[in-house]
Amino acid sequence: MLSFLYKEGPFTRGIFRRSANAKSCRELKEKLNLGAEVHLACESIFVTASVFKDFLRNIPGSIFSSQLCDKWVSVMDRGNHEEKIKDIQRLIEQLPRANVVLLRYLFGVLHSIEKQSEDNQMTAFNLAVCIAPSMLWPPAPSSPETESKFTKKVSILVQFLIENCCRIFGEEISTLFGDILIRCDNREDGSGNICFIHISLTQPVRRFSTFLGRLLLSTHIICPSKILPNVHKCVHKHALSLSQ
Repeated sequence: MLSFLYKEGPFTRGIFRRSANAKSCRELKEKLNLGAEVHLACESIFVTASVFKDFLRNIPGSIFSSQLCDKWVSVMDRGNHEEKIKDIQRLIEQLPRANVVLLRYLFGVLHSIEKQSEDNQMTAFNLAVCIAPSMLWPPAPSSPETESKFTKKVSILVQFLIENCCRIFGEEISTLFGDILIRCDNREDGSGNICFIHISLTQPVRRFSTFLGRLLLSTHIICPSKILPNVHKCVHKHALSLSQ
């Protein structure tokens, strides 16, 4: 799913912002939960993006970890630009390895979309507004006003992460997906002709072919009730290939 969003997202206007058909989203989630074979090319990309956001919202404690909630929402209030980057890197180091790997791929997707923002209209700000509520939420129910302020802070954080993801996660974030066919034109529905433009694989990505790689790059990543526990059980054994 992430590789599909990486390929199609940058060339789709309003990706992650435009609403998707609720019935189509429900049907796609049902197929994935049943382990059925899914061809994302036959689905609306807006459905795919919506289902992925739903996956993020269902990660227990959020992808940023509710235990670090206060630190995340305050990180943008302290220090200069460089200090913010270092503080964020220290917080990322405290996350479970599974969360870190997923964050790297997610921000690889968001970075690739933001680079084409002149065409797809999805700047780092717009992307952050759309996806931040799915990445971190208050640990306890609060008033609408408090939740609104909280969401705004998370959006600022996510925008900063998108704009500085190469510094935070490393330059290789732009090549995590290896060989990808890049679309020539820009259509609102994500359709169009495909140019055969080759993006070379980096050496770490060549070795990233274990269970975790199949998990992150397959369509079945969006079944949190079945897949997420397997991530935490297997990630420590297989994710080391990222850094070897």
